[in-house]
Amino acid sequence: MPKIVFLPHEELCPEGKVIEVEPGITVCDAALKHGVEIEHACEKSCACTTCHVIVREGFDSLGEPDELEEDLLDKAWGLEPESRLSCQAVVDEEDLVVEIPKYTINQVSERH
Repeated sequence: MPKIVFLPHEELCPEGKVIEVEPGITVCDAALKHGVEIEHACEKSCACTTCHVIVREGFDSLGEPDELEEDLLDKAWGLEPESRLSCQAVVDEEDLVVEIPKYTINQVSERH
């Protein structure tokens, strides 16, 4: 099973976290299932950028983003070439190293 390494994030996982996941799960769902409360204001419907992550390793193993995701990513804070919306990034067989940016475009967290 592939692993996702979440790099330390001051609020969501200060120590970082390593989880094993089944291929086919999104990065967002995997994070939430394992206690990393990543923001997802649109309920994972690809309508915002609050679940934006940067895939530091394993980026090429993810499927190509569709046009809607790419358009939304243009609005994300701290956009990088390896940025994805975690609700759309489906894990394949390769391990991933994921960074959750410090900020989102939301001014207030909507903790679910």
